[in-house]
This record gives sequence, structure tokens and C-alpha cells, in this order.
Amino acid sequence: MNRHLWLLAICQGLFLTNNVTFIAINGLVGFSLAPLGWMATLPVMGYVVGGAFSTGLVAKTQHRFGRKTSFQMGLWVACLSALLCAYAAWSQNFWLLCSATLVAGYYNANANLYRFAAAELATVGYKEKAVSMVMAGGLIGAVAGPNLAALTRSLTVVPFMGAYLALAGVALLSMVVLAFITFPPAPAKKPHDEGRPLREIMRQPTFMVAAACGALGFGVMNLLMAATPLAMQQCSLPFSDVALVLEWHVIGMFAPGFFTGHLIKRFGVVPIMGIGVLLNAACIAIALSGIDLQQFLIALFLLGVGWNFLFTGSTTLSLQTYTPEEKDRAQGALNFCVFATTALSSFASGVLVTTQGWQLLNAGSLIPVGVAGAALVWLQTRAQTKGKP
Repeated sequence: MNRHLWLLAICQGLFLTNNVTFIAINGLVGFSLAPLGWMATLPVMGYVVGGAFSTGLVAKTQHRFGRKTSFQMGLWVACLSALLCAYAAWSQNFWLLCSATLVAGYYNANANLYRFAAAELATVGYKEKAVSMVMAGGLIGAVAGPNLAALTRSLTVVPFMGAYLALAGVALLSMVVLAFITFPPAPAKKPHDEGRPLREIMRQPTFMVAAACGALGFGVMNLLMAATPLAMQQCSLPFSDVALVLEWHVIGMFAPGFFTGHLIKRFGVVPIMGIGVLLNAACIAIALSGIDLQQFLIALFLLGVGWNFLFTGSTTLSLQTYTPEEKDRAQGALNFCVFATTALSSFASGVLVTTQGWQLLNAGSLIPVGVAGAALVWLQTRAQTKGKP
């Protein structure tokens, strides 16, 4: 870990502060403003749909302007969209809130590349640990996000308007930190050497499994996390309990970052991703066992740890599938898979939890978890078969 990696970890933490605060409040603000109850998580969905739509644009800006300038552009969008969300809450305009979170998706797509930039700031042989440690910076968001939402909830007359204003300040703080990071220059391009077409990169079995597990792991995590504030509200649990559950969930997401890279280096990336699948299954089993605070708390914590193993693993696995010349298009495709799946899960979470309930939502989550597990078994079996004489 060098100085630039530590600073990038802080940027990751501030990014997660934005994400966790959005998750904590967007569904509740949306529920209070939406014409129909099932529309409550549309503002949450807007954030990830905006991310999906922005992946191509972000790839182009990263390619043209480089890491630092592109990341700064994302932070300006984060600041302005947070102010727009605050105005939407003040004016009680549901569709403006959805539009503002859609715009904020550009920041989401941009900052999701911090983990790839971490690998570029590390020396050869330490890329797994660099990705893992920078993701551990999300612990800042684990503590700051839920507490920021709770402390600023009643800061203004309009509920949660103060939280959106605070997020604009978080984006400005991240700009200051980013100013002190120096990213390595892009590799010199040889004439007519742009690497393989995206279609060829995506046809690789390792890429397919990395993309599938990353997307499904993120989708299941988002499906359950986005529904949690609404489910706990339906169970008559106070917002302080919601903030506590989300805090421990995000701690589970990023605290393992201090050792996930070591585990991957020692045991291999596929076994660690497999443990992530099992932790997701354990989360669902506990969530189905009851609706008391301790069930929400333990289930969401395990969900966070499972997500960390799957997402860090899929990021590490994907590094094997493309060259430096191909990184922008490959990383853009990986992020698009994540955002498209997460957008669907964001919409489904609001519909299912308000119409079918928390239990059915969790039972249905077993399907994508099973698909991710099957993909890992297929890749491992394929590798073992190819390795035989």
C-alpha cells in the first residue's frame, strides 16, 4: 500500500458514504412521495439504471481524459445531483427525485472503477491485495453513511433534505482527496493496436463467469439491501434500527477487504467466491427464520461478507481476461452487467417487498445465488478437465 492507494481507499469510502445514504433514504423518501406504494424504490433503481446507461460514456471519458479527470467529472455530477435531490425533496416532486438519481448514476459508474484503478497503482504480484484493500475503504461509508442519514434526517423541516445537502459536501471532500492522487499514465499505444474486439473478450469462459458472479452477487445484495428499510418499517422497527442494520451490513461488505486479497492469493479466487455463495445462502436462511432485529442484523451482515468475497473475487478473476489496451471496453462491459442486474433487482425489491412481503423476496433470491454457484462449479470443473494429461 502506497500513499496513492490509501487516498484512493478514502475516495472509495466517500463513494460508499454516498451509496449507503442513498440506499437508506431514497426508498423512504420515494415511499412518501410515490403515487403508488410499489414505486417506492424507483429512486433507488434510478441510481443504478443511470449507472448502466453511463458505462459506455464513462469508458470513453476514461479512455480520452484518463483516470483522474474522469473521476473528477464524476464527483461534479455527484455534487450537482445531490443538490437536485434536495430540491426534489423540498418541492415534493417524485419524478424529479427519480431523474436526479438517474443523473447521479454517472458518478456511480465512474467511481465503480476505483477498484480497477487500484490494481494499476500496485506493483506486480500485489494487485489482488490492492483491489481488496481499496475496497476496504468502504468501511468509511459503513459508519458514515447510516449515521449521516440518521443525524441529518431532521436537519431541515423537510425529512432527509439535509442528508442530500450533506452528500453534496461529501462529493466536494472527495474532490480534495482525489487532487492528491497521481495515477500512472496510460500505456503507449502501438499503431493500429487496439486489442481484441469486445465480443471476443466476452466469449472467454473466465470473463463470462467473472461477469455473471459479479453481477448476480451485486444484484442479490442490492435486492435485499434496498428492501430492508421498507421491510423494517413494515415490521414497525424504528429508523435507528434501520441505520444500525445498514451500518453492520456495510461493515460486512468492506471489513473483509483487509484480508480477502490474502485469502485469494493463498487458496485461489474460485474457492473464495464459492464461500461467498454459501454466505449468501446462509443470509437467506436466517432472513427466512424471522423478522426480529437480530435476524435482520445477522442476515444483512452475512450478505455483506458474501458480497465482498464474490465481488472482490470476480474483479480479481476478470484481471486475467484482458490486456491494458483492452481495459476500458472490458471494464465497461463488466460494470454494465453489474448495473443492469442491479437495476432490475432495485425495481423488483420495491415491488416484491410491498406486494409479496420480505419472506417471498428472500426465497426468490435463492435462484440467482444458485446460478452463481453453478457457474463457479462449471469453471472449476472445466479448469480441472483441461489440466488433465
